[in-house]
Amino acid sequence: MSTAQSAPYVIDLEKEREEIISRYKDLLRSIPGERTREGTRMIRKAFNIAVEAHKEQRRKSGEPYIYHPIEVARICAAEIGLGATSVTAALLHDTVEDTDLTLDEVRDMFGPTVATIVDGLTKISGVQFQTDSMQAENFRKVLLTLAQDVRVILIKLADRLHNMRTLDNMPRDKQLKIASETLFLYAPLAHRLGLYNIKNQLEDLSLKYKEPEIYNEIETKLKKGEAVRKRFISRFTLPIKESLDKEGFTYEIKGRPKSIHSIYNKMLKKNVTFEEVYDVFAIRIIVDTKHELEKADCWRVYSFVTDHYQPSPDRLRDWISTPKGNGYESLHTTVMSPGGRWVEVQIRSKRMDEIAEMGLAAHYRYKSDEEHANALDAMLNKIRETLNDPGSSALDFVNDFKLNLFSDEIMVFTPKGEMINLPSGATALDFAFEIHSQVGRQCIGAKVNHKLVPLSQTLRNGDQIEIITSKKQQPKDDWLNYVVTAKARHKIKQALREQKKKLAGVGREVVQQALREWGAKFDTENIVALRDYFHSSNSNDFFWQVARGRNDLAALKDPVVKNGRLFLPKQERPKDERTLEEVIKEIRGTEGSALTLGDELTRIDYKLSPCCNPIAGDDVFGFITANDGIRIHRVNCPNAIQLMSNSAHRIVKARWKGKDSVEFLAGIRFKGMDAVGIVNKITSIISREHNVNMRSISFDSNDGIFEGKVMAYVHDADHLRSLMDKLRRVPSLNMVERVDS
Repeated sequence: MSTAQSAPYVIDLEKEREEIISRYKDLLRSIPGERTREGTRMIRKAFNIAVEAHKEQRRKSGEPYIYHPIEVARICAAEIGLGATSVTAALLHDTVEDTDLTLDEVRDMFGPTVATIVDGLTKISGVQFQTDSMQAENFRKVLLTLAQDVRVILIKLADRLHNMRTLDNMPRDKQLKIASETLFLYAPLAHRLGLYNIKNQLEDLSLKYKEPEIYNEIETKLKKGEAVRKRFISRFTLPIKESLDKEGFTYEIKGRPKSIHSIYNKMLKKNVTFEEVYDVFAIRIIVDTKHELEKADCWRVYSFVTDHYQPSPDRLRDWISTPKGNGYESLHTTVMSPGGRWVEVQIRSKRMDEIAEMGLAAHYRYKSDEEHANALDAMLNKIRETLNDPGSSALDFVNDFKLNLFSDEIMVFTPKGEMINLPSGATALDFAFEIHSQVGRQCIGAKVNHKLVPLSQTLRNGDQIEIITSKKQQPKDDWLNYVVTAKARHKIKQALREQKKKLAGVGREVVQQALREWGAKFDTENIVALRDYFHSSNSNDFFWQVARGRNDLAALKDPVVKNGRLFLPKQERPKDERTLEEVIKEIRGTEGSALTLGDELTRIDYKLSPCCNPIAGDDVFGFITANDGIRIHRVNCPNAIQLMSNSAHRIVKARWKGKDSVEFLAGIRFKGMDAVGIVNKITSIISREHNVNMRSISFDSNDGIFEGKVMAYVHDADHLRSLMDKLRRVPSLNMVERVDS
């Protein structure tokens, strides 16, 4: 929240009052189902309090701040399907943090439920600079509350969605940080909760601000092909409609394009252009049928589709027989159209479609409170397992949470045929801990499908696993490297802590014996002196290192002891060793300043990160490392999302300044038809037409397909783009793209 205005905004208080009332009425109309008088009174009261509390505040755009909580409440009602309690909490969600209203006052006026939700939504304030990530701490707090009330996270997602929709008025560095957090945490969480509509919007808006050129290009191409797409869908669905009508089905058929972000992901993963992505849209057939007939009717519709079009046998996805962990149910198939084009068809009931669009909230309409609680119970239990590890940092916590709840699931079986769900990427050791913590601790091996495999073996859907145990086995440090479930990580860390505690006891006795031999007292002062000498962070760690032989007391030959007191030589801190805070202060200087990259930078060392090879003209940021100065990354670097969302306090704004005399190494990959003279054409464009020095070049031809890669030195991003544009004009090449290495 900020009162600063980035663009002129003419204030007309009367007009604003009318607009606030109009938005409030829209909110009331959007609340699903019948509202009780009590519910309406509660919402009206919350609205009046929020208007009064935020009356002096304005958003970056200059608009009244109250627009934001009203819109968040409207998203909760209209796009998630939440009721009066959630709408009330959404209207009040920023009051405790940003105004004089206290949580106790909210509890007195609206009761404990609304107060708990508002408290969960209130960000942590006053977090010290040294923490891993303020955003990770905020996220941990939200999830702690989620274990009590799932509405906290649903309102949090609505809040984030409205912030993303109104990101235009924020500075570029803030846009990148918020978009990265959204991609890293909030979009996957929306996906996990089954809120596909909100997940798609969050991903698309994140791409819009992280990669505006790519977003606009895909959006333009989608709009340009809209008319052709509609005609194709109309022709494709005609015979299916005739079959459905003949059988007396009540149905709806939608043909909608995939989200821009998912199309972009396909382009990246499959290394293809927009034109080569065959499933830029999906056809959805929604049948209105009774609950007990849903499964049978969906398969009947599938048979009609495959009567007319040939399906791809390896592209059938049956999430009706075994729904996804987030409740998603649907039947997906990909069929070949008469024009030689693959088309994805999704078949589901009206109930399934509502749950897919609205997520968990839609379960309320179709299940009793008890059934709904059971549906959420498994997910909340997994969250509680993650919360059970008090020793983990905020970042460890978030990463564990992502691994357990955001990944796809696989189904595996015990030797007796019992089915167990695990996150994709889980190993045989994860399975052992899922069976029982003692089985996990004593695990020495596993058989997958009757074959002996290592503990680190990644499991696949349908595997049958048998665990081999030994009472002599103890968990080891490296086990943490090949488990992904929170339960396994928590139990391994717990066992390692117990082992460490036992070893520390042994080390304590060794230290006591050594002090006695030196004639020194075994007391806190002498232990602290030894700790400082060996650079141990605490006494337990020091004793543990002694027991492991890492802190060698024998190296201290005849230390000075006076009156039972131990005197050890001081280890001086090197003059150039600075804390992270000192480094950051030096780099940042005044608030809002940016690190300028160029020949004149003498204040501090920086390096261009090899993971994305930035060149002059690229949109970049600096990341302060612990031991390696500043690393410069492109904003679309594969690691950027994690760095910006997890370690925002280490991010430094950076910009380029004249680098004409310097050359940067950049890579270009190309692919096309193996035409005569193509190698000569490409090398002449690179070396002669653009006066570019090549470091390496490679070509390969296979079955008429030509592929190549060149690493060349360019002056800046414009120079590289110009070179790539010339290569794209070569008739035989159908793909030219930048590569990082």
